[in-house]
Amino acid sequence: MSTAQSNIVLDITGVNKSFGGLQALSDINLQIEEGKTHAIIGPNGAGKSTLLNTCIGLLKADSGTINFGGNDLTHGFQPHDINQMGISRVFQTPQIFPDLTILQNVMIPAFAKRDGAFKLNLFKSLRDEKEIEAEALHLLEDLAMADQRFNNAGSLSRGNKRRLELAMCLIQHPKLLLLDEPTAGMARHDTNQTIDLLIKIKESGMTKVIIEHDMHVVFSLADKISVLAQGAIIAEGEPDEIKGHPKVREAYLGSAEV
Repeated sequence: MSTAQSNIVLDITGVNKSFGGLQALSDINLQIEEGKTHAIIGPNGAGKSTLLNTCIGLLKADSGTINFGGNDLTHGFQPHDINQMGISRVFQTPQIFPDLTILQNVMIPAFAKRDGAFKLNLFKSLRDEKEIEAEALHLLEDLAMADQRFNNAGSLSRGNKRRLELAMCLIQHPKLLLLDEPTAGMARHDTNQTIDLLIKIKESGMTKVIIEHDMHVVFSLADKISVLAQGAIIAEGEPDEIKGHPKVREAYLGSAEV
């Protein structure tokens, strides 16, 4: 990798994906820089979630390459392999363990990261357990959920399930965090708390890709924005560029001020 490319964490080149006659992704070229928050916006059906799913192995691209850490993720890697490499994903529908406590939910991914996917040994050492519990509790405190830590995760509201899943990703210390509408279903107060945590994470240097319809969230966090429409990138730039881009307003933002 050349010096000019050395700060690129994820390099997506010429990615295409179709479902039957529907072209979901069309020649996607995208570079995610280390330590940056890169937002992907666009109308429903634009291909945003499909793009993230190709990055974590849930979908296989028809063509193109997705390079992460010197590996082309489009060949020979399962989702758990990609997670172990250092990519974590917050889904549109929260992926949690509803019958376990909130605290246990946050702790389990940390053990999985240490022991390897599907090789969990939750009590391999008391010290590991205590260290992970302390970190999990700290994350829950940041999300104002520590007082609920012994409640079953299934009892949470949809918005709080999303915040719980965020904590489950963060405890893995990913090299790249993919967030698919992380504030969907949250009240404004909870959204603002989540923004504050994501800003804190940004200051720590973690690289993030965020899909979000709430423009308040996007413009609070993003260093760079790519706009998808009908499976293709129609605009890319810094937030101020995107705000005034005529194609973006026509395809997504509309005429209202943001």
